[in-house]
Amino acid sequence: MSEWAMKRFWDMASVERTDSGFAVVLDARPVRTPAKRPLSVPTELMAQRIANEWDAQDKIVDPASMPWTRSANAAIDKVATQHEEVTDHLAGYAGTDLLCYRAVGPETLRDRQAEAWDPMLDWVRETYGACLSVTSGVMPVEQEAADIERLAAVARGMSVFQLTGFHDLVTLSGSFVIALAATESLETPESLWSKSRIDETWQIEQWGEDEEAA
Repeated sequence: MSEWAMKRFWDMASVERTDSGFAVVLDARPVRTPAKRPLSVPTELMAQRIANEWDAQDKIVDPASMPWTRSANAAIDKVATQHEEVTDHLAGYAGTDLLCYRAVGPETLRDRQAEAWDPMLDWVRETYGACLSVTSGVMPVEQEAADIERLAAVARGMSVFQLTGFHDLVTLSGSFVIALAATESLETPESLWSKSRIDETWQIEQWGEDEEAA
């Protein structure tokens, strides 16, 4: 038995200004989240991106092709009700940040990691006062609680929508610091993504690309 899927029933998706922000309307019907809450976002640009996703749907709605909609749903239905829990979860990434775990060898990989990652750790120390310790291998290094709290406080001060996007940046990169650099536009997204994939890139250079991983 096939799963139920929403069929397209509207002619046009548009954006309307509301008391709480900007809503997406399918003809005369406002879009709602899976939890039946009004889908209202803080900026007109985000609302227009969501409307474009709905307009791009064919006969059957494909949620996998709607990242802006999914992100808004997550912010409204999940992060808004679990802000502190999400912050605590992300603070765990700061405690095991990718940038703090260096390869034992070879030297070429260690040098590549140091060149890319050391300036970012310097930046987070100078900007947020968080001094994160570095280790080699996979054995955990315990970070100072005060340093982790300084970083957690940054996430705690984010809005629901900011924290939702930040969550994706942290979990995709494996690095609280890289995600923070992205929110501050410290470098281009492409550059930061490359820095999060140094280990994988080095492996590809040595052994070739794994088709499934790619």
